[in-house]
Amino acid sequence: MATYHIRQDGRGKAVSDYWPLIALVGISAMAALALSVQGMSWMPAFMGVFLIIFALLKIFDLNGFRRGFKMYDLLAQRVPDYALVYPFIELGLGLAYLSGVAPTATAWATVVVFSFGTFGVISALRRGLDIDCPCMGSILSVPLSTVTLTEDLAMVVMAAALLAGLM
Repeated sequence: MATYHIRQDGRGKAVSDYWPLIALVGISAMAALALSVQGMSWMPAFMGVFLIIFALLKIFDLNGFRRGFKMYDLLAQRVPDYALVYPFIELGLGLAYLSGVAPTATAWATVVVFSFGTFGVISALRRGLDIDCPCMGSILSVPLSTVTLTEDLAMVVMAAALLAGLM
């Protein structure tokens, strides 16, 4: 069962604490570059690959993800089954970005899902919770931090940029 406590001094301060996240973002960027060589726009390609990889990490241990996600996500705290559905929402969004199906609806859904998630991360950070970020599933240990907040906000900004026709 996932637990939390007040943040330990030094946890989340070293780049090595975030190595799994750095590797996944880097691989997502390289995959997006490979897709863009074939004619796909880089940003939707990056978002698609990124979301699919992160969904897969959550799906590997769905119950472990559920336990961790419920500790900070505001909707999952009120509707526990949302934590079981969330990885599949993320997977669906990733596939939609890669396929180009309903790009406007996909971008709006991304803005809504990740904006809402941002509030839960902010709440957890303000309370000083020290938990492993469920964003990486229960397989990889990366602390919930401002990096998680940046990740959520980056998805919102990229989706908003796609809606605004900037990318």
